[in-house]
Amino acid sequence: MLLAKKIRLKPTAEQEIQFRKSAGTARFAGNYFVRRNEEHYKEHKKFLLDGDIRKELTQLKKQPEYAWLQEISANVVKQAVKDKCGALQRFLADMTSNGFPSINKKGKTAPSFYVNYESLKRVRHGFIGEKLGYVLTTEPLPKLANGEKYKNPRITFDGKFWFLSVAIEVPTIQQDLTDNIVGIDVGIKELAVTSDGVVYENINHSKEVKRLKKALKREQRSAARMLEKNTESKGKNAHLSDGQGKPKYKKPLHECKNFQKSKKKQGRIHRRLKNIRTNHLHQTTAEIVKTKPFRIVMENLNIKGMLKNKHLAKAISEQKLYEFRRQIQYKCQLHGIEFILADRFYPSSKICSKCGAKKANLKLNDRVFRCDCGHTQNRDLNAALNLAKYVAQ
Repeated sequence: MLLAKKIRLKPTAEQEIQFRKSAGTARFAGNYFVRRNEEHYKEHKKFLLDGDIRKELTQLKKQPEYAWLQEISANVVKQAVKDKCGALQRFLADMTSNGFPSINKKGKTAPSFYVNYESLKRVRHGFIGEKLGYVLTTEPLPKLANGEKYKNPRITFDGKFWFLSVAIEVPTIQQDLTDNIVGIDVGIKELAVTSDGVVYENINHSKEVKRLKKALKREQRSAARMLEKNTESKGKNAHLSDGQGKPKYKKPLHECKNFQKSKKKQGRIHRRLKNIRTNHLHQTTAEIVKTKPFRIVMENLNIKGMLKNKHLAKAISEQKLYEFRRQIQYKCQLHGIEFILADRFYPSSKICSKCGAKKANLKLNDRVFRCDCGHTQNRDLNAALNLAKYVAQ
């Protein structure tokens, strides 16, 4: 199976400038693909493919005002267009689940770009990349057998450090598994409850996360006050004073040093929160997999639909339930454990784990399951036990 490896980089000042140029060029190429397809569809009622857009970008490079495109590897532009084309094809294949490719705005999306896998070479203390030169890393790249190449190498920026991500082929870990089947019920109050009775806490209820969220809220309010003082007109809709939906400021935001400092501080807090939540998911999923069950069953939640609930959307997004499922799934594959997603409409919470009777009128705020047979149990544990029995039904 393919396993991703993420390695922190130590670029020089010149290399970091080249990284940012490459990320900006990749963003420009992807956005060009989206805008050209929007225009072409309005006129011809059909879409352009990646090959058509790449030909246009090749001609664009010859124009003096776009000469900067030649400073970056052609593979960066090529892959950025292919990525957007893949998103477009997924949208056309299933318009209900995937939206039309969106524009990537500077400052709103993490800077990233593709590195040509054919020219990527592992060397001592780092690697050599196309038009990047010799880049130092904090740890060596994984070794490959003769003739193998790193798959889908990307360089990304998380707001503080640059990273190189590569995919490598790894064998399945051979181990003796138990006869146990683990059902996992995920939720908002607790991250997960397993059929073994183990409860994994919601990290968003921890003291550190609460402190960081409070600091973030304070910094966001401070930035909002700076923004309000910088607008030409006062009032609720001051930032829409030009009548076209564009902010009208007394001073350009990039010249407002305190505002830019506040934005950077918010970014660092967001990064810290993301790392805490992701690390908690890795610890939880690793602990579940280390029990060595031969099968793990999870409920297939409609996360996109759940996020439409304005009262629960924030709590659901902070819980990162889809990322939890993704980690469990690939770790099961790595350790040779069978992974099963229960049917989306399987009523695991409404079935009595003892007698099998269904309680149709169970409400969301009923945290204790009480059956007519006399069985009383925690709602989440009852659902996890039903999931563990799902395959046998």
